[in-house]
Amino acid sequence: MDYIYILLGLALVLGPLVGYYARQIVANQQILGTRKEAKRLLDDATRRHRELLLEAREEARRVRSAADADNKERRHQLQQAEKRLSQREEAAERKLESVERRGRALDGKESEIEAHKAELQDIKDRQLAQLESLSEMSRDEARNSLLQSLKSEVEGEASRQVRIWEAKISEEAEERAQRILASAIQRCTTDVVSETTVSAISLPSDEMKGRLIGREGRNIRALEQATGVDLIIDDTPETVTISSFDPVRREVARVALSKLILDGRIHPARIEEVVGKANAEVGALIRSEGERAAHEAGVVGLHPELVKLLGQLRFRTSYGQNVLLHSLEVSHLAGMLAEEIGVDGATARKAGLLHDIGKAVDYEVEGPHAMIGAKLVKQWDKSNEIAQAVAEHHGEESTTSVMGFIVAAADAISGSRVGARRESLQQYLKRIAELEDIASSFPGIEKAFAIQAGREVRVLVKPDEVDDLTTVRLARDISKKIEETLTYPGQIRVMVARQTSAVDYAK
Repeated sequence: MDYIYILLGLALVLGPLVGYYARQIVANQQILGTRKEAKRLLDDATRRHRELLLEAREEARRVRSAADADNKERRHQLQQAEKRLSQREEAAERKLESVERRGRALDGKESEIEAHKAELQDIKDRQLAQLESLSEMSRDEARNSLLQSLKSEVEGEASRQVRIWEAKISEEAEERAQRILASAIQRCTTDVVSETTVSAISLPSDEMKGRLIGREGRNIRALEQATGVDLIIDDTPETVTISSFDPVRREVARVALSKLILDGRIHPARIEEVVGKANAEVGALIRSEGERAAHEAGVVGLHPELVKLLGQLRFRTSYGQNVLLHSLEVSHLAGMLAEEIGVDGATARKAGLLHDIGKAVDYEVEGPHAMIGAKLVKQWDKSNEIAQAVAEHHGEESTTSVMGFIVAAADAISGSRVGARRESLQQYLKRIAELEDIASSFPGIEKAFAIQAGREVRVLVKPDEVDDLTTVRLARDISKKIEETLTYPGQIRVMVARQTSAVDYAK
């Protein structure tokens, strides 16, 4: 038992010592291994350093060899350049010597020329003195006489050439203008049938008139107050006439009346409701028509207010011609005319589309529609060029711009073509009577007749009071007075005829 305790004691004493020495042995072995690895790495590094050093020396040797070769090549090139430069210097020296020799030779020839010139001048002076003595005129007098003769001859020839050129240019300009107008008219296709604003509503029966009037006229008063038009209900069977200077109000009243007649319920509250819907429908139609017209004319970026005014032209007519369709036609014609003469076609189309924009509000604003339209364009479009063309297209302002001439020509083409416009019977008869009265107002007129729907006036003069030369002046005076007095589409031909008859009888 004691033996066991002794062994345990020894184990407890010797165990730490044995562990310590064991750890020391392991640590020494690790240190030795680490030293060996460090030595190996050092040897590898040394060997790699030697290899890199050798490689660097070899690369330096190659670079030095390349540099030596390059320097050798450059020295060779410099030698060649020096050689060429030397040769050029020698050639330049030889040329300089040659030039100096030529200069000395020219100096000698110049002296000879000067001597010859002096001799020729002396001969010329002697001959001139002989000519002056023979002609009894000094040199200045002879020069002035010759210049005067040449001046008269040149002026006469210049006048003849100017007349020839003017005639040729006038003929070519007339031919080109006819070709451009014919091409533009041929390319523009539009409807020939004119449109008029509807101002009468058909009723299903005369009983509907009473319902429209209402008790003590309250329905008709409510309708007139809501639409701003006058309703004329007279003895005409099954018809109601709408009267208003505002075409948009007239259209609203027409739409509202059509709805009321179709619905059958007619009383003030219903009238107010239907008129509100009609206003909305007509407003949408106006915007749609304005946008369609701008799209068809190829005009982009138009101000909404101008689009609205364009749509209102859908309900406006001039001499029976729908103004919106007329504006589209003028836009197309102006664009084609502008392209034919090399002017901006887009600007011309825009000016043609807007040229009658003033007619949308001319019943509200005082003044010619061209000036009203120019103010509207300047206000909403901010384009002075287009505003000037709109103002000039009817002559209210003197036409000075190219665009004004183009729009005026396109407007005249559209308005004067056959079937484009028509007048009422009263206006037609009044215009015919005014034409004949103007022609008859001049002295020496025997009779005057307006023919071809007022497009020609034939005047017969008294042969014993008016001679042949006076007939020409009379035709011009009548034409000028017609232009100043009347408003008419297209042109009017004035023909003055003078005839002297001699009668005798053989017996």
